[in-house]
Amino acid sequence: MALDYPATYWKDYELLDSGNGEKLERFGKYVLRRPEPKALWTPSLKDWNKLAHVSFVPGAGFGKAGKEDSGTWNRLKKMEDQWGITYNGAQDPETHAMSDLHLSLRLGLTSFKHVGVFPEQAPNWEFIYRETSRLARIHKANGLGAPRVLNLFAYTGAASLAAKCAGADVTHLDSVRQVVTWARENMERSGLDGIRWVVEDALKFARREAKRGNKYDGIILDPPAYGHGPDGEKWKLDELLFGLLQNVSEILGERDSFMVLNLYSNGYSAALGETVVREAFKGQLKEMTSGELALNDSFGKVLPLSIYVRAKR
Repeated sequence: MALDYPATYWKDYELLDSGNGEKLERFGKYVLRRPEPKALWTPSLKDWNKLAHVSFVPGAGFGKAGKEDSGTWNRLKKMEDQWGITYNGAQDPETHAMSDLHLSLRLGLTSFKHVGVFPEQAPNWEFIYRETSRLARIHKANGLGAPRVLNLFAYTGAASLAAKCAGADVTHLDSVRQVVTWARENMERSGLDGIRWVVEDALKFARREAKRGNKYDGIILDPPAYGHGPDGEKWKLDELLFGLLQNVSEILGERDSFMVLNLYSNGYSAALGETVVREAFKGQLKEMTSGELALNDSFGKVLPLSIYVRAKR
């Protein structure tokens, strides 16, 4: 199992400290204090509120399924409700060249403790960019059109932008119209265009694409533990993940294709992720890697946040 971290030279993000169930982060020019249940240790810094611009205060539903992230922000210093950061690519682990992935993302304070980006996902963005770039070269050499990439549960779209930067024809799907609008703004900020936007339930969309015989060269999945579709469809990860992956196996291209699965649900391991992917694809994958996405704080404490599975056909 591998541990993957964002590049240390990402200037607009830094995990300053972690501990006592919280994390202290810098996004651009602002410092935020947020809950993080996996930070089980003691913080290294003494008084976070002297550094933080805002602190998230969990609401009454904190810890309950579907409501665990709700709450309000306590303002400690003057700051804007919305601001921007940039991400400039990391070093390719094989060629050691810097990637041409450049993103401009709008951040904002939401009632669910999130700000519009999950910084630990940067290694996945790089993998998506590299694989899509590889497919774009193959397609061009064979006189084919742009590789098609589908991003399910796509949130504010950094992964979609990574695929688009690499030359893909991207379909971005999320069940919440507001975050799709947010993703469109990120696309425009990043100087990109042409992404297809879909507001729909991910499982229904994947099933319909399978019936239509539609295929994608890359598929990205970042499903929550619980969720709802735009028409009230209920999503529960434990019950529906395997079926969704079976549908994904039908719509992922049969060769020279890739898939990325990311899971934040507590209790899920990289070994479990590999097994559920392998079984859903019935041994039809030629390569698969898994691990944890983590952040390193300024004092060397490792904060693991999600597990990933990256597969190729």
